[in-house]
Amino acid sequence: MEERMEKEYLLFDLDGTLTDPKEGITKSVRHALKAYNIEVEDLDTLCCFIGPPLKDSFIEYYGFSEEDAVNAIGVYREYFSDRGIFENEVYEGIEEMLKALTSSGKKLFVASSKPEVFVRKIMEHFGLDSYFTFMGGADLGETRVKKADVIRYVLAENGITDLEKVIMIGDRKHDILGAREVGVDSVGVLYGYGDREELTGAQADFLAETVFDLQNLL
Repeated sequence: MEERMEKEYLLFDLDGTLTDPKEGITKSVRHALKAYNIEVEDLDTLCCFIGPPLKDSFIEYYGFSEEDAVNAIGVYREYFSDRGIFENEVYEGIEEMLKALTSSGKKLFVASSKPEVFVRKIMEHFGLDSYFTFMGGADLGETRVKKADVIRYVLAENGITDLEKVIMIGDRKHDILGAREVGVDSVGVLYGYGDREELTGAQADFLAETVFDLQNLL
């Protein structure tokens, strides 16, 4: 346990880790797909879009070209920026955990593949922003969207150079692989949208079943 307690800088993914964005993201994806004459009845089939960069998901799951995927993101944001952004809820126990972690002297950061402008709006909407030193995300131009790039950006913006004191917390393999690429430890959370197989396959350093487990781990 001692090794875990040495982590001073805690980087949190947003979607599927701090909040459950299922309704807003899946409805936004459905809105985008409709523009391409693709009808989706069951929103659950779009949960695969939660976590990874949107462009990658449109290409991987629907065979979009790079150009179409970029355009689809614009259509997605028509719905998301207006309504989908707040069709979202904080996981039970998250605020209590954040309060406890900040009280114990940990420094908290968001490192999300969601555009930073949306990250900040969501965190402020739910009153979680006050627990975080910095809230980082992708840029709207999609040049900083891969998780490793977002992690590097958050660390650089805050002058953090001691990677031994950093840990990335997320629910999908992209969070874990991004952390490995940068050279920081990671926690895979199992209450989000990635399962045990995905997170162990990506070689998460730790796993947390619940928010309570995550708090005890950190």
